[in-house]
Amino acid sequence: MKNYLLLLLTFFAFRPLVAQQLVQTVRGTIRDEVTKSAVIGASILLIQEEGRNPVGAITDVNGEFKITGVPTGRQSFRITSVGYEENRISNVIVTAGKEVITSVTLTETVRSLDEVVISADRKNDKSKTNNELALVGGRSFNIEDTKRYAGALGDPSRMAANFAGVVSGNDSRNDIVVRGNSPTGMLWQLEGLNIPNPNHFGSLGSTGGPVSLLNNNTLDKSDFITSAFPAQYGNALSGVFDLRMREGNNQKHEFLGQVGFNGFEVGAEGPLSKNSKASYLVNYRYSTLGLFKALGIEFGTGSAVPNYQDLNFKVSVPTGKKGKLSVFGILGESDVDFLGNDVDTTDTNLYGSENENTRVKYKTNILGLSYEYNVSPKTFAKLTLGTSNTDQKFSGDSISVLTREAFASGEARFKTRKTSAVLNVRHKVNAKHSLYAGITTDLLNFDLYNRDIYDGGRFDTVRVNVSGENTVLTQAYGQWKYRMNRNLQLTAGLHAQHYSLNDNFAIEPRFGLQYTFGQGQSVSLGYGLNSQAQNIYTYFVQTKTEKGIVYSNKGLDFTKSHHYSISYENRLAENLLLKVEPYFQALYDVPVERRSSSYSTLNTGSTFATDDEDSLVNAGTGRNLGIELTLEKYFSQGYYFLVTTSLFDSKYKGSDGVERNTAFNSRYVVNLLAGKEIKVGRNRNSVLSASIKTSFVGGRYTSPLNLQASRQRGEAVYDESQAYSQKQDAYFRTDLRLAYRKEMRKSTLEVAVDLQNVSGNKNIFQQTYNARTNSIATEYQQGFFPVPMVRFTF
Repeated sequence: MKNYLLLLLTFFAFRPLVAQQLVQTVRGTIRDEVTKSAVIGASILLIQEEGRNPVGAITDVNGEFKITGVPTGRQSFRITSVGYEENRISNVIVTAGKEVITSVTLTETVRSLDEVVISADRKNDKSKTNNELALVGGRSFNIEDTKRYAGALGDPSRMAANFAGVVSGNDSRNDIVVRGNSPTGMLWQLEGLNIPNPNHFGSLGSTGGPVSLLNNNTLDKSDFITSAFPAQYGNALSGVFDLRMREGNNQKHEFLGQVGFNGFEVGAEGPLSKNSKASYLVNYRYSTLGLFKALGIEFGTGSAVPNYQDLNFKVSVPTGKKGKLSVFGILGESDVDFLGNDVDTTDTNLYGSENENTRVKYKTNILGLSYEYNVSPKTFAKLTLGTSNTDQKFSGDSISVLTREAFASGEARFKTRKTSAVLNVRHKVNAKHSLYAGITTDLLNFDLYNRDIYDGGRFDTVRVNVSGENTVLTQAYGQWKYRMNRNLQLTAGLHAQHYSLNDNFAIEPRFGLQYTFGQGQSVSLGYGLNSQAQNIYTYFVQTKTEKGIVYSNKGLDFTKSHHYSISYENRLAENLLLKVEPYFQALYDVPVERRSSSYSTLNTGSTFATDDEDSLVNAGTGRNLGIELTLEKYFSQGYYFLVTTSLFDSKYKGSDGVERNTAFNSRYVVNLLAGKEIKVGRNRNSVLSASIKTSFVGGRYTSPLNLQASRQRGEAVYDESQAYSQKQDAYFRTDLRLAYRKEMRKSTLEVAVDLQNVSGNKNIFQQTYNARTNSIATEYQQGFFPVPMVRFTF
């Protein structure tokens, strides 16, 4: 630990090589919010102290602008155009090592042309989403936040754990629990494509994992929506992560080198040719955990060293003045072997067990091709084609507690191949009325095999065995946005989806209303009916009958929910936002067992294992009720803070009709996040920063361990008749991040260290049965964990 702090302080002591003010170029495009057509003649001015010469630019016929000589540091810009509401871009981080390229949208005013109306900019205001139809339950996140927030480690999922309504409390994975829902209720989209779990070691049916496949150096501002989704989103119950990748610099080659928790990383971007506006962006990284292990840093895997690598890329090619072709992708693979005889029983191990061998390999590939075109000044269309593949292999052994000999205990292989086509069209009738429509088709091919092995290979049970099967999920939507006046807007739409596997069909109404008043105050209402298909594995769990094997789950319908939400926002000051949002969610048609039991699919998705229950029926229910509070100060005067509090109650009923806590009912979560930046150096070109985050999360409910039954079977057996009746201790953790950014003439060096769980608090991970000691074992989550990071851009 002392070595990391010494390294950091050494960099702090550096002084700029030159004394002059360092500058950089800021450029980008200004487009209409709805039609995506270029806004010609818009004015972009750098906001400076009075008395200074104005610095700015005017957009050309392509809506493009370029401002040279912008000082490094945090800068803000004012954007105006006749017939549009005025916007501001605040706290743009300008560095010497990389040009700033931004794309901003303007909203057409519904009032007279000579009236100036100031509104928040969707590019940098986190309370405003990219999707202008999300009036309630949504917020954006800036990729810079994943870099500077303590504990985020560059991971969008871990950063989202700071938001109201989101619960983490699991150091081993980045699953997103929204408002008491299972993490399997999340929808992940990339550039409009529905994508599989974007995480290394991301098992089938889950939506989280230990390490993200997403590279924050390639992502653009993206949306996170937790309720009453706009009609374009479907097949989800809890939340939506709508991710966008940025485009590479199309005028200048730029490079990046980085070392941190997520890996050794190199990146490059630039123009494809001197005379073309086409650009490329590519980043590759490889796991650094082997190096961390050699340095004596423990990260919860015992003696095992996880290996992973990934590639993120995007190529954008303009096709004339109205069109653009883009190719993008994420490719990743990971593997790890947990060997029971190598486990140090005195160390934290969140994944392996001393009485088991576990070997896993994962591959995830996502590729997409999109073409967008301005059909007319009022109509915009985008077609996206894509494919995504996942391949998961598992083999396991049980280890004799007497001889320590290993015997095969199971094997599995899950392969999925999805081919997708997405068409979205938007048309602006006038400043008040806009129409949106689209259709998505996902063709899924899959091979699934899972077998449990007993008594040293003498007996086995095949859970799933299906090959060469396919199914199609088709979704379509239409939505209307009506801006009655400057203060009142309404959205209404329908989403429909059909599942060919069992001919399920659903129509879902969506509605939103927002009224703004006073100085920065607003009230929003939202409602949505949402439906979600089951995990493909669930449909093909085998049931043995006298007539042979049948798929008793294949006829399962969608799980459905009604989601109601109200939101009140008050901009207490220019950079201070208060938000209160109560909500209610009623879930129904939830799969439960035919026989009387406590089982419900609402409790699945937070582990690497799949559920093998068969003979399920859509007879379960659930409800989530809560209120969320957000107080956020955007960066100004050298500091920022974010305080979020969620109070909620999450319950479900299985086929036994007993109302119980869900596995995710922690009842409350409080997050306190704050950061400070100080300019240093002779010309104040460098920045020292610190960020601290503290989380308080109520203890989750678990099922009590039946010690007697566990001793008889030699493995953990839980009392499911008392499911989720035993409450764990509350979770508490504090993370601290210290960083230094040094600006040089044409490059930028950043050095940081994340001190995770600085207090070393012992948070309970789980209680299980240890066959070697013949007793209940309490396993704890990650202890103190320092993570250094170095980034160099030039």
